[in-house]
Amino acid sequence: MRINKYISETGFCSRRATNRLIEEKRITVNGAVCEPGAMISPGDVVLIDGQVIPEKAEAVYIALHKPVGITCTAARTVDGNIIDFMNYPGRIFPIGRLDKDSQGLILMTNDGEIVNKMMRSEFGHEKEYVVTVDHKITDDFIKRMSGGIEILGTTTKHCKVSRISDNEFRIILTQGLNRQIRRMAKECGYRVTRLERIRIMNVTMDGLEMGKWRELTKIELANMLDQLADTVQL
Repeated sequence: MRINKYISETGFCSRRATNRLIEEKRITVNGAVCEPGAMISPGDVVLIDGQVIPEKAEAVYIALHKPVGITCTAARTVDGNIIDFMNYPGRIFPIGRLDKDSQGLILMTNDGEIVNKMMRSEFGHEKEYVVTVDHKITDDFIKRMSGGIEILGTTTKHCKVSRISDNEFRIILTQGLNRQIRRMAKECGYRVTRLERIRIMNVTMDGLEMGKWRELTKIELANMLDQLADTVQL
C-alpha cells in the first residue's frame, strides 16, 4: 500500500497532507526518511515527527459555516487557521478549500480517505455558490461563465449558472481550481464582492449560523457516503 493511502486510512491526515509531510522529511519508515511513493508492508514501522501514528479515532464529519477571514488550513502556524477557530476537541482537517475572502460551507473530518474521493474533479461532485459582483450581470456573462473560461492554463469545465438578481448569480461547480469563481468573473470583466458556498454534494448549511458548526445528520452522511461509494478511487 502506498504511504499516502496508508496514512490517510489511519485518519491522521489526507493524502495531500501526507505528501507535504514527506516533502518536509517528517515521515520515517523503519528508521529511514520516507521517499515519495514509498510502499508500506505489514510490520513496517511508520513514524511522523518521530512519533507513532495514533490509533484511528471514530470518524467525524462536520459542517462549518466559515466566516470571511478564516483560512482553510490545518497549519497552526497560520494566523486565523480553521483549526484554532473551531477549537474542536480532536484532530480534524478541512475537506478542500474555501478561500479566506469567502464564506459559507466547509466540511471538516478526521477521515483522510474520504478527501480524495470528494475533491477529484473527474468524480463530478457538486459544490454550489451564491456570488455577488460589482456591476449588472448580462446574458453574455451567464453564457461565458457556464461555457468554460481560460484560467490558470486550462479551460474550466462547463457548469450551471443562473441569475438571481442584477448583481447576484448562482453557480454549481464540479471542480475546484484556486479562486476559480473569482478568476472566471475577472476574465469576464467583473469583480466578485461576495462569495458564499451554500452546498457540497447533498450537504447544505440551512439554519447554520455564521461561525457555527454541526455534525452531519445520519441521513446526510448515509447519502453522501452512498454517492462516494460509486466513486472509483484512482
